[in-house]
Amino acid sequence: MSKKVFLVGDGSVGSTFANDLLQNTQIDELVIFDVAKDRPVGDAMDLEDITPFTGETNIHAGDYSEASDADVAVITAGVPRKPGETRLDLVTKNVKILQSIIKPIVDSGFHGVFVVSANPVDILTTLTQKLSGFPKNKVIGTGTSLDSMRLKVALAKKLNLPVNKIDSMVLGEHGDTSFENFAESTANGKPLSEYPELDDATLTEIETEIRKKGGKIIANKGATFYGVAMMLTQIVAAILENRSIVLPLSAPIEGEYGIKHKLYLGTPTVINGSGISQVIETKLSDEEKAKMINSADKMQEVLAGVKFD
Repeated sequence: MSKKVFLVGDGSVGSTFANDLLQNTQIDELVIFDVAKDRPVGDAMDLEDITPFTGETNIHAGDYSEASDADVAVITAGVPRKPGETRLDLVTKNVKILQSIIKPIVDSGFHGVFVVSANPVDILTTLTQKLSGFPKNKVIGTGTSLDSMRLKVALAKKLNLPVNKIDSMVLGEHGDTSFENFAESTANGKPLSEYPELDDATLTEIETEIRKKGGKIIANKGATFYGVAMMLTQIVAAILENRSIVLPLSAPIEGEYGIKHKLYLGTPTVINGSGISQVIETKLSDEEKAKMINSADKMQEVLAGVKFD
């Protein structure tokens, strides 16, 4: 059975994702679409030069009609965040772009899994499901997976431990109302509370560092893309290989954590070949649960103001 990926958006994230995907899993076809028509043509030519090392893949620029038999449609297209801008500032611009993407993909006959990484990702993932009418398990957002990787890096540095010894997540919105589940986190198998160097002030510093890291990267190099591209690769590879993995992703909330709204939000999620196979309501302290509900409330406020053309 052939494996096909349709990529919408060939900017820094999309291009890096395509490169990472080819090097991490074997696919038969990769179709790249971008409104800048020449870039996917050049990228396809550039990417095919790595296939002697990665395995044969048909890589080419294409249009929406070629999404019809794709297993996964990855959406990275959107206006990138500028210095000083929040992810929510992007809503109006990127909702219009999203509308122009989802309809032709659905009209092509596509029946695979949507994977969204454009920002604000929780809002755009929720709207992708609404616009497409797809089952909720067939729509996934990258959510707080990147934030969680940044948290692991920060804790590993602070404790001088290998990053794979850290088990900690950022939950909620991929944005300003996100929060770290420090109460349930472990380092080298031990609760963070057993590390005297991780006092409340230090944990607050780490929280601030996580929130500001993306902005600092943007200020220095204009965009962030390596981390989210690798997260996309992990997600898409798991779908294509029907391999169950757990990541904190934008997943459909159906009453978990006492949230009354129907939307997508960052929570541990099991994905495999079917898309989302399970949404995990992880254990939270009362304070963290209140933060999760607050995050959902803020997302709902934004969604309530979204106008479709």
